Amino acid sequence: MTQPRNNEQHAAPAGSSILTEWRAKRQAARVHAQGEPVPVSGITPGTEAYSWLTGHMGPGRAISERSAMSTSAVYASVSLIGGAIASLTLETYQTDGDSRRKYRPPLWWLLNEQMHPRWAAPVAWEFCSQSLLLQGDMFIRIHRVSPYSPDVKWLEPMHPLCVEVREVAPDRLVYIQYTRWGTVVLDQDDVIHVPGPGFDGKRGMSQIRHVLRQAVSIAMASGEQSETMLDGGLRPDLVLKAGEKLNAEQIDKLRNQWLERYSGARNSTAPVVLSNNMDVKEISMSPQDAQLLENQKYSVEDIARIFGVPPFMIGQTDKTTSWGSGVEQMGIGFVKYTLQRHLVKIEQEINRKLFKTARNFVEFNAATLERGDFKSRNEGYRIGLGRAGEPAWLTVNEVRRMENLPPIDGGDQLPTFEATPNAPEPDPATAE
Repeated sequence: MTQPRNNEQHAAPAGSSILTEWRAKRQAARVHAQGEPVPVSGITPGTEAYSWLTGHMGPGRAISERSAMSTSAVYASVSLIGGAIASLTLETYQTDGDSRRKYRPPLWWLLNEQMHPRWAAPVAWEFCSQSLLLQGDMFIRIHRVSPYSPDVKWLEPMHPLCVEVREVAPDRLVYIQYTRWGTVVLDQDDVIHVPGPGFDGKRGMSQIRHVLRQAVSIAMASGEQSETMLDGGLRPDLVLKAGEKLNAEQIDKLRNQWLERYSGARNSTAPVVLSNNMDVKEISMSPQDAQLLENQKYSVEDIARIFGVPPFMIGQTDKTTSWGSGVEQMGIGFVKYTLQRHLVKIEQEINRKLFKTARNFVEFNAATLERGDFKSRNEGYRIGLGRAGEPAWLTVNEVRRMENLPPIDGGDQLPTFEATPNAPEPDPATAE
């Protein structure tokens, strides 16, 4: 069998000595532990396992991935970034000296059309982006044609909560994937791992457990408070002051009658009728005093700040943006300051795990998000084709390709323009 090239050889296949040694140690530990009493569970509040299971860090409510996504600002931010990454084409290139050219190997189909029989590529990239933004890690399992081949058959996204990272050597990691069919141990060369901020050598920092917990908790509390006030007919807490002493039976009857006739959104407009010199006193803060609207706006801005998304891009339009005017400038700023930090890490991880050579590489094509209006694009094309005697650096077919138009004959040559000869100097003797 023909062996692959050194620069493309699979570093640690499934039958490697490192994995074999690790499995042997693990099996020996299991045999040694047989017959010993099973310890009481240590998953108690305050432990790492408890925090991992509940998404809980310190006091306050526990936040899970689903509860975080139920907050509109989190959903909008994750959908915006994930949808933008999923809409980009991941181009494959080959270099030849100082030049590079696009080419489409079988890997291009996996990265842009179908990663796995169960995963269309855009859906997979959106899922992976959500994992990176909420759990702090993006995991994609590399299914190779065989343990001894560098060729890739499928790419399978993995949820971070179903993956455990262990160190088996000073420079080697293994990834343990827990599935409904059992446990799979993967070498680090068979997993695309893109960590988020706070990477400790094994995993990135979970946004849910660290930075999103307080912001989402405040947003959820504000939403629950608003829902409670709407359900109560926008009426504050009240106390009924009687002009005479009431016994227990009269108090219960009056309370039940009040709840039946005047509570709830359906009865919010019903007139209140009091007798026996009774009076109504308010004992709670009004919505204005509670500053619910201000708290909700702050929550949106805080969550947008965490994800690096300008608030106006997720619907918070009460403040102006400093990114300039127009969709063009907004798109360019979003790509530069929000998407680029994710795209670069994904590109480099794919290059080092799938190619292992500097000759071939992948790169996201973000030009579609940075395109200006039709007038601006035509002005740029005019400059690229050569204007007013300036040298051209674009061909006609290159311009047509950027506008998704078919090539034309003779359109692959750079335009050349001859300089207009200088007009002869007028004869002073004949000049008037």
